[in-house]
Amino acid sequence: MNLTNPSEIKNLMAESGFSFKKKFGQNFLINPEIPKRIATSSVIPGATKTACIEIGPGIGVMTAELSKLYDKVYSFEIDSELIPILDKTLLECENVTVINKDILDVNLKEFIEDNLSGYTVSVCANLPYYITTPIIMSLFESRADIHRIVVMIQKEVATRLTARAGSEEYGSITPTVEYYSEVKKLFEVAPGNFMPRPDVTSAVVSFDVRKTPVVTPLSEEYLFRTIRGAFALRRKTLINSLKTEFSSLSKEELTSCLESAGVSPSLRGETLSLKELSVLSDEIFKYLN
Repeated sequence: MNLTNPSEIKNLMAESGFSFKKKFGQNFLINPEIPKRIATSSVIPGATKTACIEIGPGIGVMTAELSKLYDKVYSFEIDSELIPILDKTLLECENVTVINKDILDVNLKEFIEDNLSGYTVSVCANLPYYITTPIIMSLFESRADIHRIVVMIQKEVATRLTARAGSEEYGSITPTVEYYSEVKKLFEVAPGNFMPRPDVTSAVVSFDVRKTPVVTPLSEEYLFRTIRGAFALRRKTLINSLKTEFSSLSKEELTSCLESAGVSPSLRGETLSLKELSVLSDEIFKYLN
């Protein structure tokens, strides 16, 4: 069965009574080279006991490729109507376990501890565009023992994730993701590689999860509050933007924190690197605690 052949996909869907659902952002790959390339990108070189957690297997085209590369594959699929299809398409993939569940409802740290202790774990996904950021952040915030995450997302989101401080695309998600991982944009995927054809270009991004954060703030909570506040009002100066998050501080007090951190009060949040944001968060933390 050729799972990237549009005719075979349509026949498979017709036999199972399946139809695409916009609410799940379903777009199936019809270029066989793309799932192979994504799967290969997710592998950790030199690892000997490996497992992959896949999010949104669809009809199993990338799952089949992952099964060739990993000792174990767990695929989480939210759409119950795809489960009978996956039972057929993955029949020969004995190392694959399909779980009909929303990944956001899974305690990933516990799942890995219970099922994949001792394995080098990667995560691989073709993410629905509407829920890209919540899923990526949930993976990081789970503190699960994950080594690498490779996802296909909307090109614009990939650009934001890999932007540099001071650029127009640099936003609050950029330093947040940098705190947790080393992120790289691997390659772009044109709309014609999917069925149905999306309206936007996609991109594949990898995140090598940091075992030790690139900065060591006095308080993670204050670091993320500082990032959130710094980007709250992009057209305003740091003083005005930070006031949205730290309303208990006067402008004079915030100015004092900024000056102690070596940051000009006239700057805007999008000009600050993660390191500068961390130093600033430390000054705010010390002032309030």
